[in-house]
Amino acid sequence: MSSSIKFKSLDQLKDRDIGKIGSAARDKYEFDLQVDILGEMIKSVRKERQLTQEQLGNLIGVQKSQISKLERNTKNVTIETVLKVFRALRANVKFSVEILEADFRTA
Repeated sequence: MSSSIKFKSLDQLKDRDIGKIGSAARDKYEFDLQVDILGEMIKSVRKERQLTQEQLGNLIGVQKSQISKLERNTKNVTIETVLKVFRALRANVKFSVEILEADFRTA
């Protein structure tokens, strides 16, 4: 009696449960994931620099509560604020832009 277990890759599971790459649901999922990671990166670098949320807030001119919100949810934050935080942390940030093929005449 042979038991055959079929394993699926993470991408296959995401395709099945969230949607294929390029679908609205998958794009939202990927964006939300990247935003969550950004907040975690800010928190990680802040801690590595041995700064409290209050100290980081003072460096960029905001309250401790705003740093806390930023670390938990960066969805409603401007790029300018994110860059200001990383400059205060003396950390380089690299953004990449992927240009997709599109026919703008039909958009």
